[in-house]
Amino acid sequence: MSGYRLTEQQHAFLDLFGYLILPGLLGDRIDEIIEEFEALFAAHGGGHDGKPHDGTARSCLVPFIDSSEYLSSLLDDPRVDGIFTDLLGEDYNYLGSDGNFYVGDTRWHSDTDWTGKTRGKPPRLFYKMALYLDPVTAESGALRLIPGSHRYGDHYADALEESLKVAPEKLGINGSQVPAVSMDSNPGDVVLFNQNCKHSAWGGSNRRRMFTINCTYQYADNELHLLRNELTGFARFWIEEPYGEEMLRTASPRRMVHLRQALANYDHLPEAVRKAKETMSEPARG
Repeated sequence: MSGYRLTEQQHAFLDLFGYLILPGLLGDRIDEIIEEFEALFAAHGGGHDGKPHDGTARSCLVPFIDSSEYLSSLLDDPRVDGIFTDLLGEDYNYLGSDGNFYVGDTRWHSDTDWTGKTRGKPPRLFYKMALYLDPVTAESGALRLIPGSHRYGDHYADALEESLKVAPEKLGINGSQVPAVSMDSNPGDVVLFNQNCKHSAWGGSNRRRMFTINCTYQYADNELHLLRNELTGFARFWIEEPYGEEMLRTASPRRMVHLRQALANYDHLPEAVRKAKETMSEPARG
């Protein structure tokens, strides 16, 4: 398989609503993916920061796919690479992955700087692929997403930002009652969404397995300060380099296209980590 592309209809749906569900897209790889997921967490003590996952709080590993030769190869898969190329260009940037055991509810939020406070303009376009390694529905922790909530500057989307970040209770409902689409998923499915979208999760077990792959388009020369600011976010995980050893060791020339810009702009990270350690007793959980 090569040159994988979204259809015209999928492009239109993603642009209008902000998400796609791609059933079974990686079904032929899911058994090995689950094996690698479990092996990585086992190698880190089974949970966060070498501590077993006990179900009381989210356990998160960052970087994630970067720590496995097999999972790093997902960036080379014609379906994964093809989708990101289709959406973000041949020289798109891969900017990280996190592996998770989720616990409990997740509040409504966007994964981008919606307010623009750090850049003085609309949030940058990021797309996220999420792979759930257990069947999930609305009642068991599936991602819930509000269609159209990614459209920065739109009256409805801006109103959602203002209302949901305060408290849905002001609308006479709780978070789980916010009208939304449940991104029901089975292992092997791929959930793809614009990171501006308002999303959350409710219910479910205390061991929900999921990992993400996050990409954006290439930064222009006059935007490199924004890239550096984005990379500074790794400091809260006490990470001094943007990519893991296996991601770099096994990188083909094609994969390096998606890594090279971050690799040229992370010299400030060690100092950012030093400052983070002064204020944090342990790395962030997610």
